[in-house]
Amino acid sequence: MKNFLIAPSILSADFARLGEDVERVLAAGADVIHFDVMDNHYVPNLTFGAPICKALRDYGIIAPIDVHLMVKPVDRIIPDFANAGASIITFHVEASNNVDYTLQLIKKNGCKAGVVFNLATPLYHLDYIMDKVNIILLMSVNPGFSGQLFMPETLNKLQKVRRRIDESGHDIRLEIDGGVKVNNIREIAENGADMFVVGSAIFSHSDYKAVVDEMRTELSRVRQ
Repeated sequence: MKNFLIAPSILSADFARLGEDVERVLAAGADVIHFDVMDNHYVPNLTFGAPICKALRDYGIIAPIDVHLMVKPVDRIIPDFANAGASIITFHVEASNNVDYTLQLIKKNGCKAGVVFNLATPLYHLDYIMDKVNIILLMSVNPGFSGQLFMPETLNKLQKVRRRIDESGHDIRLEIDGGVKVNNIREIAENGADMFVVGSAIFSHSDYKAVVDEMRTELSRVRQ
């Protein structure tokens, strides 16, 4: 079976018990912890900064931390998250004045680098950076709010990006963020995704392991 990664978003976690909640979801079988960082400027909401990332590392979380920056400008904040313990940093192409430079900055600071595309963002940005990215993240909702429904139009875009990745020959993760649930994760995977940001579908359930196990079962049925 393909190596699929499940990345719970702490945006839906219990902030009063964040360290404990992250431990619980990792014990339930999650692979990566996802940070949705919003600035109330690039997107109409405000979440958290690098100190939360550092606090989880200090608490003892050793799993990869995937930081999704929904901020503009983006370059100044990258070293903060890298120094706080981020493993992966992704950014929206519209938020960078120079996408190639921003990718280099992330890697210079010791993290894997990726770009994020909203549904309406054209894919031509990938033409010159396929050898520089570790992850391509597609938004399947409008960025800025949790709990939205998956936009089915994203499936066609997933297929297009999957073809680009396969044709490039590079080892690039194709991540999806928004509205991923037990009842659609298999279809999303069959259209090309191999890393899944999951928020409320896990954290709103009392039994995290039950949800993660159901998702693993669905992924085990993906047509290769």
